[in-house]
Amino acid sequence: MGVVTTEANRAAAAAGRTDSPVPYDCDVLVIGGGIVGLSTAYALTRSAPGTRVTVLEKEPGTARHQTGRNSGVIHSGIYYRPGSLKARFAVQGATEMVKFCAEHGIPHELTGKLIVATERAELPRLHALAQRGREHGIPVRELGPAQITAYEPHVRGLAALHVGTTGICDFGAVADTLARLARDAGATIRCGAEVTAIDRRTGRGVAVRTADGTVLRARTLVNCAGLHCDRIARLTGDDPRMRIVPFRGEYYELADERSFLVRGLVYPVPDPAFPFLGVHLTRGIDGAVHIGPNAVPALAREGYGWGTVRARELAGVLGYPGSWRIARRHWRYGAGELRRSLSRRAFTTAVRRLLPEAAPADLRPAPAGVRAQAVLPDGTLADDFLIREAPHTVHVLNAPSPAATASLPIGREIATRALTLLRASSPSGA
Repeated sequence: MGVVTTEANRAAAAAGRTDSPVPYDCDVLVIGGGIVGLSTAYALTRSAPGTRVTVLEKEPGTARHQTGRNSGVIHSGIYYRPGSLKARFAVQGATEMVKFCAEHGIPHELTGKLIVATERAELPRLHALAQRGREHGIPVRELGPAQITAYEPHVRGLAALHVGTTGICDFGAVADTLARLARDAGATIRCGAEVTAIDRRTGRGVAVRTADGTVLRARTLVNCAGLHCDRIARLTGDDPRMRIVPFRGEYYELADERSFLVRGLVYPVPDPAFPFLGVHLTRGIDGAVHIGPNAVPALAREGYGWGTVRARELAGVLGYPGSWRIARRHWRYGAGELRRSLSRRAFTTAVRRLLPEAAPADLRPAPAGVRAQAVLPDGTLADDFLIREAPHTVHVLNAPSPAATASLPIGREIATRALTLLRASSPSGA
């Protein structure tokens, strides 16, 4: 990774760098208390017992953003390109997540899902998904219109795939369990600890200052900061060669008296030109039927509504060349998403492609989420996991869906990289 000299110098000064020998407060310092950061801490304590691990989370509690604001779906991995990290981690992670939930008493259910084609132009893509699923070893069954209604009586389509390994769970509860297990193994999790400066020196590890003035020194740093991962990377002095552009996912719920319209999980055939799955129907672990998400640009990294605007963050997005290249490339798609954001009737029209009986009065607003989408300078939306290493540092710069599903194998991968750096920097090399 490149070096941002001015940022590194400012961070070093703010962190109160000293040339005198100092003890390390921990071996591995993880920034970010979402499900990926917590899974990494858990994996570190299991892979190398005795390793001193500290997690810093800026919020008052863990899992307050992407982890705690999603549809709760355990994804099968059928959508993802063979050989990609997403495909490998999702297929493996789905099996592990179901087992983890069962072992720890976390609410979950293996429901299966339907991927439904509603137009003839989608049929070749549906067939290609079936082939991809078989390549991944995922059980898929191709259905005709009558078979669709056997699974979902109120859903209409020309054809569908039934994917048997998809399920639902409470990812917030998964994160809480990972935090508890990591603490039980000796890890420290500090909430309300926003990182404001980082000083990294060759051979001397990393010093991190938090907003309250606390300085922690670690041999190795892991950046799992999600919506703020690019900012953290720049604080270390690294050029992440990407920018987080936040997209808000807007959801509705079916009114209780109409929730019978959806039994399980129903998805459209995805558009391969855009990395979002489109408006889908998901009955969650709480029994509520979520409909969405509608993907629109957020006006802040934690902008869960149009009323949340942070001028500095918005200026950073607008000043980034990749943002304008996205807009030029996907303006038609984006215009449709904006229209559905501003009009419940337009949103309902999208829903009725799958669920013809839905009416605007059936939908009530539900909490939104924000996706930390990594965008490259040429406007490419990073589609796979993006993990980069630098001296004493592992940066997780893109952890899109299915990150929650795949959090256990992802955590092990990140932990392995961190431990390799840790051992290389120790005096004995052990």
